This record gives sequence, structure tokens and C-alpha cells, in this order.
Amino acid sequence: MSQTKQNIWQAVKFALFSASAGIIQVASFSLIHEVILGKAATDESGLSYWVPYLISLLLSVVWNFTFNRRFTFQSAANVPIAMLKVLGFYCVFTPVSTLLGNLAAGKGVNDYIVLALTMVSNLILEYLFCKFVVYRGQENTRKK
Repeated sequence: MSQTKQNIWQAVKFALFSASAGIIQVASFSLIHEVILGKAATDESGLSYWVPYLISLLLSVVWNFTFNRRFTFQSAANVPIAMLKVLGFYCVFTPVSTLLGNLAAGKGVNDYIVLALTMVSNLILEYLFCKFVVYRGQENTRKK
């Protein structure tokens, strides 16, 4: 298979695993936002967006990292080091997306629209970061 086709297939696999992580993120966000926080999600506590967002993001990151390392990038890279690199990405992405998301939600933008826009930006940025930083030179090294 040509390198171009491999890259396209890799991006497709990343998107599909990210979609499954997205389902986990939306489901957990909804559960926390609507069921657990309930009335608190509609008051002025400030909890309505950032608490469910952070918890659901963490769940989806763990899922996405696990499956993309094994199946998309097929990497035998040192797992703790790869996780630290991904943690570094999220040390930047999480505060920025949480702050901007909370500001947008506070200005009246629907929480689910904010979540969707954040998830799309996360998909694109995380793929690029994984491809060119986390697994650079270590793709297709996992024994099958």
C-alpha cells in the first residue's frame, strides 16, 4: 500500500476511534450534566459546563489513547512516555478549551454546541499531535 493510502487509512481509523471516544464523551457529559448535576446545571454555580466537560474529556482521552496506540498507529512505543506526551497536549488543550467553552456557555451558547465544536477541534489537533509528536518514528512497530 502506498504511503498516501496508508496515511489516509490511518486518519480514517483515528477518526473512527475518536468517534467512539466522542460517544463516550457525549454520553458521560450528558449523564453528569442532566442527571447528576440536574438542577445545579441550570443555576449560576458555574458547574454546568466545566465539571461534566472535564470528567467526560478524561474518560474519552483514556479510551482514545488506548485504541489509537494499538490499532491506528500500531506503536510499540514506551507507553508511559507516550502517555506523558499526550498528557502534555492535554495540559495545554484542556485549560484553553475549558476556559473558552465555559465563556461561550456563559454567553448563552448551548452547552452541546460548545461541546461539539470543542470535540471537532480536539479531533484535528490530537491527530496531528499524535502523528507528528507522540508516535513520530514509532508507527507500525507493534508486533501483531
